[in-house]
Amino acid sequence: MDPLHAVAMGILQGMTEFLPVSSSGHLVLIPHLLRWPIPSVAFDALVHWGTLLALLAYFRSELIALAKAWFRSITTGERSYRAYLSWLILLGTVPGVVAGVTLDDFFEALFSSPRLVSIALIGTALLLVLAELRLKPRKRMERLSWLNALFIGLFQALAITPGISRSGSTITAGILAGLSREEAARFSFLLSVPIIFGAGMKKLLDLTFGGELGSQWFIIFAGFASALISGYLSIAFLLSFVKRRRLYVFAFYCLALGLLGLILS
Repeated sequence: MDPLHAVAMGILQGMTEFLPVSSSGHLVLIPHLLRWPIPSVAFDALVHWGTLLALLAYFRSELIALAKAWFRSITTGERSYRAYLSWLILLGTVPGVVAGVTLDDFFEALFSSPRLVSIALIGTALLLVLAELRLKPRKRMERLSWLNALFIGLFQALAITPGISRSGSTITAGILAGLSREEAARFSFLLSVPIIFGAGMKKLLDLTFGGELGSQWFIIFAGFASALISGYLSIAFLLSFVKRRRLYVFAFYCLALGLLGLILS
């Protein structure tokens, strides 16, 4: 992989990780369609950490406040909004962890099938359309129940399937639970922190036992930096976008890419 491809793949990872268009779907289809080389384990691991760092940087104040409230809820029994929200996020993470651990080989096998990934992208388009058709905001994040958190978490588990957008599916679930687009997107991003961290740790272990940085450190750093910057900008863009616009544009994009993938694969 040359530096130009590394930057392109980093931008692709950073943008699609947070926009509701499926990063895994893009990382399967784009290299396949353009005949790009398959990224190394080291590149994949560090680019993934670039997107995690973008998430931590954007929500740094809120995440620190949530972590402190969660700790106080254990040590002093605090029952604040932030303490409650921190437990909802942890609860919503459980389905994804269970699915990732028990069905890891199954999901990994799907990455080798551009056709199935294309079908999953079309599924993402349908989820986004469903979200808009069912949009009836009636609660805020602090009024989510533990059942709502598990429901959204199940959609996050579904998104382990390459081609199903994590942000798209959890935003849809949040809207179905009664949140506005903006609140659903915000909860989706906060919910993604533990799962992206866990996936990043897995990739780091893969790197430790099966990959080497070697002489490719500059290319890997280029991918990491471009993923970090594009990921941060993507978060800001989506939170601004959903305040005043609908999700149909992302649905049309996923539908078009999925159909293109089916035709060319």
